[in-house]
Amino acid sequence: MSVANPLGINLSFCVKRWVTPNLWAPVVRDQLGLDLIQFSFDLVDPMWPAAILSRHAKEVRTAADDHGITIHSAFIGLAHYTFNQLLHPDEDVRAYAEQWLERAYGFAAEAGIQGVGGPLGAIASRPDGSEADAIDARDYASLIERMLRLGDKAKAAGLSELYVEPTPMRREWPWTIQQARQMMTDVSASATPWSLCVDWGHGTFLPLYGRQADTMEPWFAELNDVIGAVHIQQTDFQFDRHWDFTEEGRVDPVEARALLARTGLAQSPVFLEVFYPFERDSKSILDALKASAVSLKQAFA
Repeated sequence: MSVANPLGINLSFCVKRWVTPNLWAPVVRDQLGLDLIQFSFDLVDPMWPAAILSRHAKEVRTAADDHGITIHSAFIGLAHYTFNQLLHPDEDVRAYAEQWLERAYGFAAEAGIQGVGGPLGAIASRPDGSEADAIDARDYASLIERMLRLGDKAKAAGLSELYVEPTPMRREWPWTIQQARQMMTDVSASATPWSLCVDWGHGTFLPLYGRQADTMEPWFAELNDVIGAVHIQQTDFQFDRHWDFTEEGRVDPVEARALLARTGLAQSPVFLEVFYPFERDSKSILDALKASAVSLKQAFA
């Protein structure tokens, strides 16, 4: 008998709307009927003063406990992702990004969250717009060095796992299955284990990968031993859409669950990750999320 993937939601949909635990916790539990989440650092800035961070961490932990919600991990969010982070051309900015993550680890630990992850950074574009097939070897070596150091810092904070999210961009790392495997090998000695959070709309970005990338099966089959979580979204394989499942797209929830089972990931947690225009009204978003949750719960039951 197959075991259903734990199904949850990333709090990306809460940005500028349900921004505090007393708002998002009842939405997740009572409106969507879910009890598993990924926290988003779009809701809390790790660089806030320590007293504010500590208060919010306690509120997150309390709200999750009161509503019977498990927080699997915390991801960096869209705001921090817009910066080049650990691959910025300025070494001082890279150091700051490392400090940002260290403070994120401290917040997560105080909030009772055991893992933190997300994309790690992007190199700058060239003046002529051309893009290489790989980042510079020195940039990669620097990134691995920082990942290993972050593993030490996460362990000191009390975390148990760190996550890398591959993205479909040549300027970020990793963006191929081979690069992801190499990275996991290169950080295998980390004091805190690193694993992958793979996104359905990233590995199926046809403009980058070509026609052979109209399925996530190669990513799941070849990396199943280093995948710790999965993001699911509705998308058309033309851009990284992050639509909900009221939109027309290429991802079928029933087929998605079958694919995970077929590739050895039947027990991996799956998180709906969706983003909405800031100007869209909150009621229509809530209705779309409810319908999407129903569709996914039926498929993953």
